[in-house]
Amino acid sequence: MFRKTQTGVTLMELMITVAIVGILAAIAYPSYRQQVMRSNRADAKIGLQQVAQTLEGCFTRFHQYDDDGTNRCPLAAQLAGAGVNTPGGNYLVTIDFAGITPASQYTLTATPQGGQASDSKCMNFTITQANLHGISGTGPATECWEK
Repeated sequence: MFRKTQTGVTLMELMITVAIVGILAAIAYPSYRQQVMRSNRADAKIGLQQVAQTLEGCFTRFHQYDDDGTNRCPLAAQLAGAGVNTPGGNYLVTIDFAGITPASQYTLTATPQGGQASDSKCMNFTITQANLHGISGTGPATECWEK
């Protein structure tokens, strides 16, 4: 006579919900990953600017960028060796003095590390003593260096 109504979620409703969430995640995750890589590029730019500023201080005091064994600019020796990590650890900064002794010019390179290495659009960031910016990757340098 009186039927009790059933409450709850059926298996079919649950499967449809899981499928919808899966589709949304498949669409959103690649976009999220691209945004994370794009925001991590700031780490390269900050690291390069900090190192360049320190090297300019060495040049102001000693009229050369390299250490030349005198321990006047220890950052230059560290950069020429193993390099230094950027503040966020997403890039490794190294230096190339172009074979000039004493060093009156340089090129700093920020090489991506870890998950950032899959950023093929803006791979290695470079900056020179003349503040010329460059990248190696598939994207334009102006887009990679903006903001």
